Amino acid sequence: MLSPFPGAKSSMAAAGACLFPPVFSPARRRRTEASAAAGSNQNPRLSSSSARRFAVSTEHVSSAAATATTFPSPRPVGFGENGRSPEKHGGTASDQSSSSPFMEDVELESGRERLRRFFDEAKDLTRPDGGPPRWFSPLECGSRLEKSPLLLYLPGLDGTGAGLTSQYKKLGKVFDIWCLHIPVMDRTSFLDLVRMVERTIKAETDRSPNRPIYLVGESLGGCLALAVAARNPDTDLLLILANPATSFDKSQIQPLLPLLELMPEQLQPSYPFILSLMAGDPWRTFNASTEKGLPPQQTVGELSKDLLTMPSYISVLADILPKETLLWKLQMLKSASAYTNSRIHAVKAQTLLLTSGKDQLLPSLAEGARLEDALQRCDLRKFDDCGHFLFLEDGFDLVTIIKCLSFYRRGKSLNYVSDYLPPTPAEYKKPCESNRWFDEITGPVMLSTLEDGRIVRGLDGIPSEGPVLYVGYHMLLGLELVPMVIRFLNQRNILLRGIAHPMLFEKYRKGQTLEPAFYDTFRLMGAAPVSGTNLFKLLSSKSHVLLYPGGMREALHRKGEEYKLFWPEQSEFVRMAVRFGAKIVPFGTVGEDDFGEVFFDYDDQMKIPYFRDQIRQMTEEFAKVRTNATGEVANQDVHLPWVRPKIPGRFYYYFGKPIETAGRKQELKDREKSHELYLEVKSEVEQCMAYLREKRENDPYRSIFSRLMYRATHGSTSEIPTFEL
Repeated sequence: MLSPFPGAKSSMAAAGACLFPPVFSPARRRRTEASAAAGSNQNPRLSSSSARRFAVSTEHVSSAAATATTFPSPRPVGFGENGRSPEKHGGTASDQSSSSPFMEDVELESGRERLRRFFDEAKDLTRPDGGPPRWFSPLECGSRLEKSPLLLYLPGLDGTGAGLTSQYKKLGKVFDIWCLHIPVMDRTSFLDLVRMVERTIKAETDRSPNRPIYLVGESLGGCLALAVAARNPDTDLLLILANPATSFDKSQIQPLLPLLELMPEQLQPSYPFILSLMAGDPWRTFNASTEKGLPPQQTVGELSKDLLTMPSYISVLADILPKETLLWKLQMLKSASAYTNSRIHAVKAQTLLLTSGKDQLLPSLAEGARLEDALQRCDLRKFDDCGHFLFLEDGFDLVTIIKCLSFYRRGKSLNYVSDYLPPTPAEYKKPCESNRWFDEITGPVMLSTLEDGRIVRGLDGIPSEGPVLYVGYHMLLGLELVPMVIRFLNQRNILLRGIAHPMLFEKYRKGQTLEPAFYDTFRLMGAAPVSGTNLFKLLSSKSHVLLYPGGMREALHRKGEEYKLFWPEQSEFVRMAVRFGAKIVPFGTVGEDDFGEVFFDYDDQMKIPYFRDQIRQMTEEFAKVRTNATGEVANQDVHLPWVRPKIPGRFYYYFGKPIETAGRKQELKDREKSHELYLEVKSEVEQCMAYLREKRENDPYRSIFSRLMYRATHGSTSEIPTFEL
């Protein structure tokens, strides 16, 4: 992570649509009441009758005329006047208390529950009404952020629009969701569907020109999203594609189409096959249940219950996709794939591509690699153990993926502060638990300084209210980050927003960058690319900001440079801190020399042509920082030093007394005074490290073996002592 600097690169109304009182009920259909209300041309306002209702936008592809049907509904789905969905459940997500650094948690459903909910929704959405394709918005999504972007869900082969059912609650907190429903007997062509979606996005863009529109498409919907993006390159679209059907010409189903046409509907093998695709791998379901701590007997019992339930799902599938509709959709897939592939070069939209390793319908992994090369702005994420219906898979969480890729924005460009979505407790728990082993090995000791100058163990000396700027030494490879971030959250409920090197936000390149999951954790936990603009925004929002003036030069230091600061000559951060009255907390970290020793560094690598070429290539490709700086800190060449491991010792952190800048604005306008404060902070960091290096010599539990012995005799959760303060 780096310090910012002056020269751093900064980073439904559909057209012609009509609105009606309820058309679909996501609960059990009441055909008698429904038929009584069929054909009514009521005012598009939502009804205030005792039967809770919902409305949808219905668009005829051939004309703007439409009809309406009304149903009672215990779980409303609808649009308000003029095609706009009202703020849901009274208020926005921004009204929530800001005392917690986490977003509100939403419990994820299991794979079997997702499948059950899908079929319940699909059953009630499926009516042979002969109506045109239409949009509906699920009100169960809950409160959402102010000025949330519009998300248009484009369904796959089923066409019901219920494929996102299991994602509604989390997505609905940050998006305005509209789902496309294509009635069973509808025979709208692929190109007409493209035009319908185009009319919607053009109308919404005209209404809110600064609001981006997300197109989330799976299978057939993926082709639809790409086709729309290709035809509208200047529209602000973001695409999320789950196993898009652009590879249908290579599908194992295509050769079977003539056979499916000849077979009677009673003998159709396609329904059990499609159901098996939706149900996913039973062994994966079993493992997921085991990981959640369910006893084997309960897991086996639930799997047996699933086997008994499956036959009822086949009858629903037959209603969703009767033989004629299934054949029509398969033929549409063929034409959609050809049409989209012929225009793939014109897609300029930022794209998130999600592919499954066990997709038995399409060769999605190979297609993902092809599309990643073909699309201009594409990030690829692979899910090796998942099947074709990705949104129904156990544990799949679309919002978490969006957070991990910084793929969420509410304006024309991404704002790493106002657009940041904090993790939920469940999202935080995963990286926390996966790094627990490292925390145990390092046995971190945290010291802080109270207002009266006393040094105490723990983080009691850390200011509660922001803005706070933590300025310190960057250990080799940034090893100090994980234990520090975890303890700030666990002990003080503070989320540290790190200023990070831009390479953490670059597109993944095989062989040149670390695996995506490594960077995903940084972005999920709030890292922002280094720039003066981002530091300004973070401090203005009263954040707790983590800053390393030595940046990459310290984290990738040479042999014998442990605990040496490589700070710029200019006082980069002081004037910014003073502007917002931020407290500056200098801190030192010690312990890297007890874990490893650099034996093959930058100087050694530059002497070997292979490594020299590799370093130069990576440095040129990734965004550079401090292009105007001089001295050692300007050397930001991207490389990875080789480290010889040691028997683990212990990490030590010492946070000095917070330095107040509030009320010193006039005083620190003077460059000399500002530079004096900068040197004071630097001196404090050096003194913190000197204190720790001296004191750790008297720590009886500096060695991992002594800590293991202590835990063995005092319990695995006991706090391990350290040196006398």
